[in-house]
Amino acid sequence: MPLGWPTLSLHPQKDPHMADHWAPSAQIATLKMRHDLMRRLRAFFDQKGLLEVETPILSAHATPDVHLASIETRFGYLHTSPEYPMKRLLAAQAGAIYQICKVFRAEESGSNHNPEFTLLEWYQPGWDDQQLSQQVVALLQHLGLDRNSQYLSYREAFTATLGIDPLSASLATLRELAGELLGQPCDDYDRNTCLDVAMSFGVERKLDPNLITVISDFPAAQAALAIKEQQPDGFWTAKRFEVYCGGLELANGYAELTDAQEQLARFEAENRDRQTRNLPIMPIDTHLIDAMKAGIPACAGVAVGVDRVIMLCLGKKHIDDVLSFPIARA
Repeated sequence: MPLGWPTLSLHPQKDPHMADHWAPSAQIATLKMRHDLMRRLRAFFDQKGLLEVETPILSAHATPDVHLASIETRFGYLHTSPEYPMKRLLAAQAGAIYQICKVFRAEESGSNHNPEFTLLEWYQPGWDDQQLSQQVVALLQHLGLDRNSQYLSYREAFTATLGIDPLSASLATLRELAGELLGQPCDDYDRNTCLDVAMSFGVERKLDPNLITVISDFPAAQAALAIKEQQPDGFWTAKRFEVYCGGLELANGYAELTDAQEQLARFEAENRDRQTRNLPIMPIDTHLIDAMKAGIPACAGVAVGVDRVIMLCLGKKHIDDVLSFPIARA
């Protein structure tokens, strides 16, 4: 296994202190409340006329994103998101669509993550990222998160919580900040790694947990599959947003890139980055590239971590409390 690949045991040892290993980790009463929330979630989209779709969870292709670790099987890769095939449906003129499905990411289980979890993803043709972020907030409130919302740009969030402009700050300044947050030298960190550290260990932890916070306009280097745009002061940003509440990241959305050549170039650049980090090179989804060449409508899309939303709605502190059988009991 290459250095840097997240280790994950698909056959974890049973906790000797955990009684009744056969039993669900969530209470049956909680699972009934989860069922009710899922009904309300689908009703939200049905009322708005979105088509519910299903796409494969197993694919010959995988995401090259260095922050996402795919699980490989003898038949291909378990998907980390249904994004690529859903965009192929958009190219086929499916219109506004949504999907609720199990996805898989090879990260160790913890209080907020299980390697197999439920993801909600939807796309709105003709919308931009701002419109979609407002719909995410509306969905969360519809599901019972009776909280006010606030909208901040990435720069505003950094300035308010850390007193630094993340776009104009020097690399030396960002390395110093990352070192302070981690309590260790970060002299070999690149700019993006420093910003990731500052976001995870600084900004996110200082957000008001009682508000639904939308952070938008991420640095262009973190665009992933989002459109880039130039700000009045010359800095480039991505039309991308993330949603936080209760100390949890709940959603990640984009004004979607539709240019096939640019998308292919980004995939190839991500694979080069993986190579420098000694991570496996991922097979690029050529079906998606061909669909983009055929024409994907201008749209916005978002992915929401359903289990985390349910945790907040039901006041649970651990993801196992809202799952029937997490990895340790699977």
